Parts: sequence; C-alpha cells; structure tokens
Amino acid sequence: MLEVPKGKLREGYTTGSCATAATKAALIALITGEYQTESTIYLPIKRFVTFHIESCEIMGQTAIASTIKDGGDDPDATHGAAIISTVTWKDDAGIDLDGGVGVGRVTKEGLPIPVGEAAINPVPRMMIHETAEQVLKEFGIKKGIKIVISVPDGEEIAKKTLNGRLGILGGISILGTRGIVVPFSTAAYKASILQAISVARASGCEHIVITTGGRSEKYAMKQFPDLPEEAFIEMGDFIGFTLKQCKKQGAKRVSMVGMMGKFSKVAMGIMMVHANNSSIDFQFLADLAFHAGADSELVEKIKHANTASQVGDLMAANGYHSFFEKLSRYCCMEAMKEVDGGIDVDTSLYTLKGEFLGKAMLKDGSY
Repeated sequence: MLEVPKGKLREGYTTGSCATAATKAALIALITGEYQTESTIYLPIKRFVTFHIESCEIMGQTAIASTIKDGGDDPDATHGAAIISTVTWKDDAGIDLDGGVGVGRVTKEGLPIPVGEAAINPVPRMMIHETAEQVLKEFGIKKGIKIVISVPDGEEIAKKTLNGRLGILGGISILGTRGIVVPFSTAAYKASILQAISVARASGCEHIVITTGGRSEKYAMKQFPDLPEEAFIEMGDFIGFTLKQCKKQGAKRVSMVGMMGKFSKVAMGIMMVHANNSSIDFQFLADLAFHAGADSELVEKIKHANTASQVGDLMAANGYHSFFEKLSRYCCMEAMKEVDGGIDVDTSLYTLKGEFLGKAMLKDGSY
C-alpha cells in the first residue's frame, strides 16, 4: 500500500458529489436560462459544500454543466477529471439517469448495480435524484428530465482502476457513500476488497487468491494459471478483514501469496500488517531458523538482520528451504484461527524478484 504522507491531509470530493453538483447546475440553467458558475449541494455526511462550475451551456431543451474532480490529498485516479452532467427535458414525468461517455457499464453480477446499467453507485444515484427533485419542486416544474453523467477521460482513467476486472467496462464508476474523499481511507480500501470478493463469488469462484500487492499478484497468477482474473484480489495490509470476508461470502479455499516482510507478521498472528501498525520480530524468525536446522552463527545473523527479506535471502542461500515451509505453515495456522476454520488455506512465499521460496496448506479442520 502507499505510504501516508505526514501532516494534515486535505479532504476531497467523490465523483458522486461532483456529478450531483454538475446536475444541479445544469438543471437550474435549463429552468432559468441563466449560466451557473457554482453549485451548492448537501452531502450524505450532513454538510453543505459549494462546487465551482467549470463550464455551463444551454442549448434549447438541453443544458450541460461540468465541474473538475478534486480528490484532495488522496492518490485518486479521478483527481482532475471533468465530471459532466447533461440535463434534457422529456415528454413524460419522472427522472431518468444514465451514464454517457467515460462512465462504465456493468457486465458482471456481484456489484450493487444490475448488469447492463451505468456504473453509478446507489448513493450517488440517490444524491442526484433527490437533488434534481428538490430543484424541480423549488421551481414548481412538473416536466420530466433525463440526466446523463459523462467523464471525457473516463475510459483512459479506468485503466488505472480495477473496473475491468470487476466487469465495469467503458469507463470509471461514479462512486461515494459519504460525499467526501478521506485521504488514504481505510474504509475505501476495505470497500474495494469487499466488492472484488463479491464479484469473484458471483462469477463462481470458490478458490480465491489474496495478495499483498500488484507484484505478488503477478507471481500468484503464474502459480495459478487456471483461475480466472476475478479470483485474484489485492488485499494490501488488510489480511484479517479479507480472510473473514472470503469465508463470509462462501469461498471454499483461500490462497495467500506474498513476500517475507508482511507474511513474517502474519505468521505471528498479526492481521493488519502496515509498517505503522507493527514491526518484524527477528527473534521469532531466528527461532524458526533454529528449528529449521540453521547453525548458531546464522541464527545470530538473523537476530540482527535489517529486513525480513534479508532473512529470506540468508536462509535460501544456505539451503534451509524447510524454513519457508514452516513460516508458510504458521501463516496458514494463524489464518485459520482468524476465521475459526471453515475454509482451506494455503500460503506461498516469494522473493521480491519472484523466486519461489516455499508453501504450505491446511485443510479445514486440520489446524
């Protein structure tokens, strides 16, 4: 996971909030014939916020407004993107909402939006609908409208996200549950894990592979070439949360694939492995090395090592491959304890360069 910068971090706003603000501006422009330069909306966190409207056009029965997505200090792929709302009068009553250019369309089960619909999540849909209804009521308008949200660079931006794997094709998702973006949000990362597991299970995956990052996922995909892409989920530092969600959603087998650093912590029962939350216990690794047959000199080196990767290099260079099997087995045992059984768990260890170190597996009921 990305390291969180120090100091006060600036909040941003979700694509859902931006789409709502642009919609309100476009609708008011359509009703009044006046170009809008700002738009104030009420967020789900019970806060008013005013957005700058980047552009506003009125063309007969249609008005178009846009705002620029501000992700604050979060490393958000959509930061700086133009979020556009096109509002058009329609003959019948009611509000229709759809996605246009750069907004993805759902093609797989397991997401909160039905297959075939634009990837505008439930809370943004509600925000847009409620805001539009309020404006229509305020101006005493009985006519119906059609709203289309688009993001010109959305298809390109989506390549930096997991949308393709989740079955959201053609662009980004319009997201947000609170209206704001909290920099480096734990909740946001967990939500993405949860969604990925849901899609994997909806796609029929009973065997799920969880990895600590993109590099370990690449190694995992080579190890399990027969599994579909949906079966591979980046859990970052959230080991325990991901394991529990896999079990909760009915997975039969979970494979953990990673490297010495984080998995040395998992082997000790640490299920949140961010560097700020825990550190490597080199005495634990030294004891494990001793039981794997390492001599006293090597054990002392391990006690005073700088990194877990260095420990792995020392053990591999001296041919103590059972060390990695023992460490992997500890990881499996702790994972089983975390979820209280009910699934099969296996662990595979790799070096940073992708060299396989060792693995172990525990069947349900054998821990």
